[in-house]
Amino acid sequence: MKHAFVFLALLFLTACGSLKKTQSGNTPAGPDGLKGNLGSTIVDSTSVLEIMNFLASDDLKGRDSGSEGIEKAAEFIEGIFVQNRLMPYFETFKDTIANFQKPAYNIVGVLKGTDKKLQNEYIIIGAHYDHIGILTAENGDTIANGANDNASGTTTVLELARHFGASKSNKRSLIFALFSAEEKGLLGSNHLAKKLKEENLNLYLMLNFEMIGVPMVDKDYMIYVTGYDKSNLAEETNKYANKNLVGFLPKAKEFGLFQRSDNYPFHNEFNIPSQTYCTFDFTNFNFYHKVGDELDQMDFKHMARVINDMIPVLEGLSNSPEKEIKYY
Repeated sequence: MKHAFVFLALLFLTACGSLKKTQSGNTPAGPDGLKGNLGSTIVDSTSVLEIMNFLASDDLKGRDSGSEGIEKAAEFIEGIFVQNRLMPYFETFKDTIANFQKPAYNIVGVLKGTDKKLQNEYIIIGAHYDHIGILTAENGDTIANGANDNASGTTTVLELARHFGASKSNKRSLIFALFSAEEKGLLGSNHLAKKLKEENLNLYLMLNFEMIGVPMVDKDYMIYVTGYDKSNLAEETNKYANKNLVGFLPKAKEFGLFQRSDNYPFHNEFNIPSQTYCTFDFTNFNFYHKVGDELDQMDFKHMARVINDMIPVLEGLSNSPEKEIKYY
């Protein structure tokens, strides 16, 4: 009953209080100093906290794939998809992955594009929602809550789904995909990439979000993309954001991050631009795969700014007459 009450309460809050829509003129600054254009939807840190507070709670026991905790997370994600009028991409939102020994699910929703021609082209907006579960006790704590890894990316996808569900401002069709079993070797994204390739999906882009819960240190940009030099995604992102939003992080290339997140299976299957946005810079977060990856380490205003800056980017990419992002 406690879980059901929290679930319903969060849905009520997200429905009623977390998005601010303009009526006329420019959007005034919100509680986080965020501004938007006429008609834009502004995400504030309260909205982000509401989702993060559920996904990174002790009740979910670290969201290990195949566990009761991640099942609760899956139900929560489904509820937000339903609330924001996404449709299941398959028969249901839950798509059982075929390459893991326990029952585990990707959650896959779709918003059909508004343009009769462009709606046959798809952009995937994704993140993994699993983490590593229970660890050896450290200072009496055994739960690897996975706030930054990757409740932060999951929250970003859910807030973007909420925006587009309300605005219907996408000419191309958008698939919102939350992956299970990333921590087991990208199993959920491998499953979905192969499945969509078999049905010959006309996939334009795969844009993934990973560990965006903490701002980078001493950078003149807010986010980096993995595989920076493989495509013009960074350049086009900055064009639509109208700022120096994305930059190059040398350590991302040094450590091969392009191959280590859920973008990579789509790169392998489709050979289309498939890249991950991230703000983990190897100096700003000390709790990777540790029990200390908790809510109190997150910067919710930073997360809200990232999401709001990404909205015009995704609108631009989904509405451009031609496919602008290309591998070199």
